[in-house]
Amino acid sequence: MTIQPIPKNLPAHLQHFIDGKFVDSLDGATFDVLEPVSNETYITAASASEADVNLAVAAAKRAFHEGPWPRMLPRERSRILHNVADIVESRDALLAELESYDSGLPITQALGQARRAAENFRFFADLIVAQQDNAFKVPGRQMNYVNRKPIGVAGLITPWNVPFMQESWKLGPAMATGNTVVLKPASYTPLSAVLWPDIFREAGVPDGVFNLILGPGGIAGDALVKHPDVPLISFTGDSSTGAMLSTNAAPLLKSLSLELGGKSPAVVFADADLEAALDATVFGAFSLNGERCTAGSRVLVQREIYDDFIERYATRARNIVVGLPTDAASEISALVHPNHFDKVMSYIEIGKGEGRLLAGGGRPEGFPTGNFIAPTVFVDVKPEARIFQEEIFGPVVAITPFDTDEEALELANNTKYGLAAYVWTSNLKRAHNFAHAIESGMVWLNSNNVRDLRTPFGGVKASGLGREGGYRSIDFYTTQQSVQISLEESHSPRFGVGNGSASSAGSTGSTGSTAKH
Repeated sequence: MTIQPIPKNLPAHLQHFIDGKFVDSLDGATFDVLEPVSNETYITAASASEADVNLAVAAAKRAFHEGPWPRMLPRERSRILHNVADIVESRDALLAELESYDSGLPITQALGQARRAAENFRFFADLIVAQQDNAFKVPGRQMNYVNRKPIGVAGLITPWNVPFMQESWKLGPAMATGNTVVLKPASYTPLSAVLWPDIFREAGVPDGVFNLILGPGGIAGDALVKHPDVPLISFTGDSSTGAMLSTNAAPLLKSLSLELGGKSPAVVFADADLEAALDATVFGAFSLNGERCTAGSRVLVQREIYDDFIERYATRARNIVVGLPTDAASEISALVHPNHFDKVMSYIEIGKGEGRLLAGGGRPEGFPTGNFIAPTVFVDVKPEARIFQEEIFGPVVAITPFDTDEEALELANNTKYGLAAYVWTSNLKRAHNFAHAIESGMVWLNSNNVRDLRTPFGGVKASGLGREGGYRSIDFYTTQQSVQISLEESHSPRFGVGNGSASSAGSTGSTGSTAKH
């Protein structure tokens, strides 16, 4: 059996964190967490019931209504969140070690995600100080301005791929804007989430502002979504769960941000820089073990370069280094959980009847156990194939040829998803027009997935609802109140004084002027 070294700082048991204290579940329930290289239980975690969720929400609600956090000046919260970023950066090696052990992510990529988590907090710490809101005036008559306020308890539900970074992506703006939070991380990968309480306490975050509940989504996550004292939910996960969550939240009219699945196209035209396109499309499909929502897992290649491209792509895939998560040379490693491994392997078997296999197709040499899958490349895949249409979320790529721009666009849009897209061409006019016509929330032109935190992140169709990132995150985690101030004597219609005096009264217009009676 293949094994990986056990981290020195591994805790013995994982607990919820509610109102400043680590606690077990009220009913004592736990669940096992598997290590993805051996698939053996390496730790137990408290498993939340509805009663535990109620305690966490009550603590967050109390901290919001009675505590100092929402009432702090933006600069005060900013200083604390910069402290959070500093602490995360100082512990990046520990975070990467635990994340890699828990999720199977190669250690070098886990280290990069830990540093991105720090940057997320730093970005929103700066943004809340720099932000400005609209003010309008009708000279000599009226001033109108927008008063932005935190909403209350934010329910944050995060996935198992790059979990610590994904948590920071939601925690940063939710807390920066003055909300209190209840975080529910994925049950496959709860380890790194338990590091947040000590980080926040050391940074100066008051008790009750951050609360953590562990457990399966069907119980803990469902209770959080349905709780009447949680007015907004930010969820990242698969599309079917997002649809169910939306249905459950609808009766309470909650604000929702849903970042869901993807089956993103990478379109390579004949005039592209072929070497750069190969670098980006191989990296975009197989980095993070292929377990990424924005993976370019459908590669569409113009027929003039198709044969050359697929041979070079398959050669790259065969040469990707598969190894233990702890090995700095590893480019991909073990998938997160045996259930997910079985799902990806089932798609590979489906793919063998839907395309021509050029690389991978099973376990890599030297890894007879654990959740290891060789980078897999299918070519000549038809657009109706399941491996073309359905999200696999693993190191599996479908490559399809096209002849014309119109055909490429039809293929790119021919799925229920619309999260990301990548276009490779040296024709600037084509690049922009093609990008505008693609049904996706994000498009990268002649680039891999390089994120600018100021830009909106999210998808269309089955890939999600709403946007986060930059000011869009500020908009989601705040309510915007319009305040109007009269600068002159108020003249209102005089109802109820008799003699029909109201009929001669004017009305307040909406065009920047106030009529008088």
